[in-house]
Amino acid sequence: MSKLISVYEIYKHSLGVNTDSRSLQKGEVFIALKGENFNGNNFVEAAIDQGAEAVICDEAQDFAHHKLFIVEDSLKFLQDLANYHRHQCSATFIGITGSNGKTTTKELLRDVLSTTFKTHATKGNFNNHIGVPLTLLEIKTDTEIAIIEMGANHQKEIEALCEIAEPDYGYITNFGKAHLEGFGGMDGVIKGKSELYQYLEQNNRKALLNFDDPIQKSKAELLTNKSFSFKNGADYIFEDTTNEKVSFNINATQINTQLIGDYNLTNVCSVVAFGLWLGADLRDIKFACENYVPNMNRSELVKTKSNTLILDAYNANPTSMALSISNFAKANYVNKLLILGDMFELGEYSHKEHKAITELVKNTGIETLFIGESFSKCNHFSVSKSFKTTDELLKHLAAKNITNRTILLKGSRGMGLEKAKHYL
Repeated sequence: MSKLISVYEIYKHSLGVNTDSRSLQKGEVFIALKGENFNGNNFVEAAIDQGAEAVICDEAQDFAHHKLFIVEDSLKFLQDLANYHRHQCSATFIGITGSNGKTTTKELLRDVLSTTFKTHATKGNFNNHIGVPLTLLEIKTDTEIAIIEMGANHQKEIEALCEIAEPDYGYITNFGKAHLEGFGGMDGVIKGKSELYQYLEQNNRKALLNFDDPIQKSKAELLTNKSFSFKNGADYIFEDTTNEKVSFNINATQINTQLIGDYNLTNVCSVVAFGLWLGADLRDIKFACENYVPNMNRSELVKTKSNTLILDAYNANPTSMALSISNFAKANYVNKLLILGDMFELGEYSHKEHKAITELVKNTGIETLFIGESFSKCNHFSVSKSFKTTDELLKHLAAKNITNRTILLKGSRGMGLEKAKHYL
C-alpha cells in the first residue's frame, strides 16, 4: 500500500499515466505492461531518460533509480491505482455495457449531461481491463459525472471492471450475439453482461432499465431502478415518431436527431431518461440530442460525389448486422446496395450466423457484395457477389463506376470496409 500511495502522490502532480513508451511525454508516469507481443519492462530505462515522473515495472532491473518502483504485477498496480483515485473523486459514476450501441450511448450521454454537469467520459473505446483504469486516471477530482464504458468478450470481465470503477449507476444497452466464442453462446452473453446488475444489486447502487426488454426486467428485479418504455408502466414513456432519422416525443417535447437506424432509438431514449433522472433540463437534453452527429464509422451518413453511404463498419455481430440490414431494407432509399463483411469472434457459431445473414439478405432482394472467408463459404443468390478479401472488393469497385446508389457498408472492424468509401 505504501508504494501505491507514494506513486499516487507523484501521479497527482504529473501530466497523467501512460503505458506506451512510444508516446511517453516528459512529466508523465510510465507503467510498464506486457502482453503476447510486447513487454514494457524492456523500456524502463528509456522511460526515465525521456523524463517520466515515475516508472512502474514488474521485472527486476540491473540499476536503481529514485523514480523506479518495482511491483509484483504492473497491470494490477495500474488497476489498484485507478481504483484508489476513483475514491478521491466526488463524481457520480455511471457504468455502461451491452452488446451493441455502447459507444454511441456513452457519447450521447456525455453530451447531454455536459449541459448541466462537469462530465468526463471514456475516450474512444478504452473500455477493457487496461482502458477502464486509464479512463479513471484521467478524471479530475472536481468532475461531477463520470461515464465509464465497459466492454467484454468473456464472462467475469464486467465483474472485474465493476470492482475497479465501482459504478453508482448502470445501464445495459442490450443483449446480442456479440463475442459468442468468448462468452460461450447467447446464454453466456446474458450472464456476462448481467454482472453489472449483480454488482449494482450487491452494493445498493441503481440501474436504468429498458422496460421493453424482458431480459433486462427479469435480470434486474431486485435493483433500485428507473425505467423507460414505448408502452406503459415505466418511469419515462416515449412515443416513436421516426421517419428517415430517429425522432420521438417525450413529455410533449419533440426531439429530432441526426441518427439513422431504428436500432439507435433505444440508445438515444435511454440517454434522455438518464438525463431527466439525474436532473438535466429537457430543453438542454433536446439541444444535445439534436446536435449530436455520429462519427468514427458508426452509422455515419457520408455523401460522396457519386453515392450516399451509410458507413457502419466500426464493428459487427449477428444482432447488429441483422438490425442494420432490416432497417436498410425498409427505409425509403433508392438504388440500394449492401456491402457486408465477415463478423469475427463467433467461433463454432460462425457458419450458422453468416448463413443466416445471407438468407436474410436474400429475402430483401437487395444487390449485395459479400466480403470475407466466412461469407464466401455460404450459398449466395443471383444478385450477389462474393470476395474473399477487402482488397479483392476494392479492385472490383475500382473497375466499376458505381453512381447514384445508397450503400450500406457493415462488417467487423478487422475487415476495414471503410476503405471502400474512396472508390464510391
